[in-house]
Amino acid sequence: MNFAFFLMQNSMDPEQAKKIAMVFLGIMPIIIIVGLAIVILPFWFICKKAGFSPWLSLLNIVPLGNVILIYVLAFAEWKVAPLPPPQMGYPYPPVPPRP
Repeated sequence: MNFAFFLMQNSMDPEQAKKIAMVFLGIMPIIIIVGLAIVILPFWFICKKAGFSPWLSLLNIVPLGNVILIYVLAFAEWKVAPLPPPQMGYPYPPVPPRP
């Protein structure tokens, strides 16, 4: 509690506050770009593997766009062919009968 009162008593120099704000304004765009890349890149690959346009992953930039994209991916018909069921019993294709 005493530390909070100590911080409230000492006012910051306006020049020092200006320098801190300028550093913050210089670093913030880098943090935003890295954060967007962390979110957009996985959605890019998910959309591509699901058969949709990977450009849909840019919906993450729009507020609440990621929720829309998640619902599109969850409830839409994916345009990829399912894998065939595994064949049981034959490790290789069966040999055709001899005449």
